[in-house]
Amino acid sequence: MLELWRFNAFHSGFLLDFFMTPSSTADSSLDQSKRKIEQRQARVGIMGLGYVGLPLALLYSEQKFRVTGFDIDARKVEILAKGGSYIYRIVPEEIQAAKANGFSATADFSQLTAMDAIIICVPTPLNEYHEPDLSFITNTTHAIAPHLRAGQLVVLESTTYPGTTEEVMVPILERENKQGLKAARGASMGPNEFLVAFSPEREDPGNTTVARRDIPKVVGGMSPQASELARAFYGSIFNRTVPVSSPAVAEMTKLLENIYRCVNIALVNELKMLCLRMGIDIWEVIEAASTKPFGFHPFYPGPGLGGHCIPVDPFYLSWKAKEWDFRTRFIELAGEINTNMPYHVLASVTGALNSHKKSVNGARVLVLGVAYKKDIDDLRESPSLTIIELLQKQGAQVSYHDPYFPFIGRGRKYDLQMKCAELKNLGQYDCVVIVTDHSDYDFEGIVQEAQLVVDTRNATRGMDSPKIVRC
Repeated sequence: MLELWRFNAFHSGFLLDFFMTPSSTADSSLDQSKRKIEQRQARVGIMGLGYVGLPLALLYSEQKFRVTGFDIDARKVEILAKGGSYIYRIVPEEIQAAKANGFSATADFSQLTAMDAIIICVPTPLNEYHEPDLSFITNTTHAIAPHLRAGQLVVLESTTYPGTTEEVMVPILERENKQGLKAARGASMGPNEFLVAFSPEREDPGNTTVARRDIPKVVGGMSPQASELARAFYGSIFNRTVPVSSPAVAEMTKLLENIYRCVNIALVNELKMLCLRMGIDIWEVIEAASTKPFGFHPFYPGPGLGGHCIPVDPFYLSWKAKEWDFRTRFIELAGEINTNMPYHVLASVTGALNSHKKSVNGARVLVLGVAYKKDIDDLRESPSLTIIELLQKQGAQVSYHDPYFPFIGRGRKYDLQMKCAELKNLGQYDCVVIVTDHSDYDFEGIVQEAQLVVDTRNATRGMDSPKIVRC
């Protein structure tokens, strides 16, 4: 009887171990990963060292993580290796402090195997047909796959349409890794699985009122353990993490944030054009409406949308919606209004020159500011570039000034090849167009010296001069 009990007990334990080992191993692996994070022994790899990736790398480095940045741009790698910076708001001293904490940059993707977390921060632009261009994501994923190992966490931060993480990125990782690894999808992680999550970047270049670590971090994992580990990684550098049920929810969250801004900016841009006809100051209207303590948040008109997100993201969702036989008419209308704003500026400059008995053809025009918003060194999708091109097509002799850009070369859509003009002798220009209201500019002095000023940013508010045309 005793021997029978021992036999049953042995086999019961064996069966229990047999069924529980994968889960226990996975739980143990997760616990070990979390301990490595707590002890700052986890290694973090950042794919893409641009306006999102480099600041994120510095945040991890500040918290004593050993961070490796990966980029195919040899120039960036070289600058960082020398302790320099190519982003205006990041001073070289920050790079040097990070290097002292073990930060390094490389184009050698074989080093990815040593990383515990791989975070992808690459661009997601539109192609010439205003369709999503996922080539940066797919190329980066192809580069990661051969170096993937079990237990690693892969997080996509690039703004994109819902489904990209699971429908585009994961199949590449599963198909092209060398060990037959699969992305964890169930309640526990197997010994031949890796973890995947999406966590949208929430960078706001030029924002000095909110510290990066105070911006809540939304996280959506493909499995509960992926979400848990991603929250642990991000919770080590951000003061708050916000878990959501899936990568698709996190992807849609970022699109909602940016579409919200896009639609409201389109609304005030349309109201601005109406107010101009009615002889009403839209800026005064917005200021008055802002006194309401509930139900209103101010947005401001301008010459068009810039930056990597707001002009681009609505089109990602519009494109994806077609898969579901759905047309996002509201979003498309907002995009149309904002896209047309540079043409409104062109019409305003033409009208202003006509009032001075001058033609835009042959006129000397100075564009002030080419960054997409004030006090940053970011040209992405800047309406200034469109305005310059439109003026040139009308025969204007266009110059520009921007303290952050001594030269404009070849970009994704433009090849202007222009050198920054000196900000002096403004009377030589037939028209000065304020497109970006950098804090460095003395707008009163500009108005005094210029023959004619077209103001797209309300930078000349409070000034009363026949030289000023607000549009």
